[in-house]
Order: sequence, then structure tokens, then C-alpha cells
Amino acid sequence: METSSVIVFGIEANIKSKLLSMGATSIEKAVTSRQARFSYQEESWISYIAGGMFAIIKKTKDGRFYAPIYH
Repeated sequence: METSSVIVFGIEANIKSKLLSMGATSIEKAVTSRQARFSYQEESWISYIAGGMFAIIKKTKDGRFYAPIYH
């Protein structure tokens, strides 16, 4: 169980890094998974990782993703 958590956190970190490098930090700047060039593994996990109230990666109603930066 511990190993799977590490894998999920690693994938989440990769996704966040890709979104931040593209400037996808708000709803207005959100990008699709294709634009972010998610790997197959990232595509497989994104629905699990994104969208929850306390999620680091957010999902828009139209299926785009962003990683908000809070100040």
C-alpha cells in the first residue's frame, strides 16, 4: 500500500510540473491533457488525482486541467 502511494504522489508531481511549465495556473489558463502532453500513465491517473476539493490538480467543467498557485 505504501508503494502505491509513492507512485501516485510521483505521478501527481509530474503532472503538476507539466501544468506549471505551461502556465496553467488558473481556470482561464487551463489546458487539455493533450496540450500538456501527459504520458499514458499520467492519463490513466488524472481522473483519480484531479478535481477533488483538496486536490492539488484541478479540473474544469470542460475537462481541462490546472495547478493553482495560492499567494
